[in-house]
Amino acid sequence: MGLALDKAIFVFWRNGFDGASLDDLTTAMGISRPSLYAAFGDKHSLFLKVLDRYRQSPASYVNKALEKPTAFEVFKGLMHGVIDLVTDKTNPGGCLFVCGVLPVGDRSESVRNELAFRRVSGEKDIVARFQRALDEGDLPAGSDPAALGKLSATLMWGISVQGSNGASKDELAPIAELALNVFQGLLNGKTSRD
Repeated sequence: MGLALDKAIFVFWRNGFDGASLDDLTTAMGISRPSLYAAFGDKHSLFLKVLDRYRQSPASYVNKALEKPTAFEVFKGLMHGVIDLVTDKTNPGGCLFVCGVLPVGDRSESVRNELAFRRVSGEKDIVARFQRALDEGDLPAGSDPAALGKLSATLMWGISVQGSNGASKDELAPIAELALNVFQGLLNGKTSRD
């Protein structure tokens, strides 16, 4: 079923939740509607499974970055990872967690809420990693893990939107380098208040 979920990822990623028809999904997954319902439940249940799979596969850069040994390497992994994801020509562009709900109507409020929950959950994972870095002395005393997590998430989602607009790796790389320079300045004890 993993391959079928991988194929469903791309249908939802390309079309959004509302735009992904059951015919699109069953055709891409190579299964019948009864098989889809038997294996995954309804479309919403399938979407939830797809979101789990997406975080483990195309968006696995987040988990890999969180395992890096230093806060700087975590931040670098997040910035370069999202750029690689959204500029990979084999992907639909953007991020499923950001773009998966853009073209939805009122009837998909639960989908909007689920994607918001996933984005907030991812941000909490980043905050927890930066908190660990602060506790271990890898971040300067007085650093704000919550603000660093919010900065990381904001940059990742913004880069994702830029990628969905067709921005290239060459266009997005300077954003990552600027962000990395700012982060390095924080590690060196320099802030905008200095």
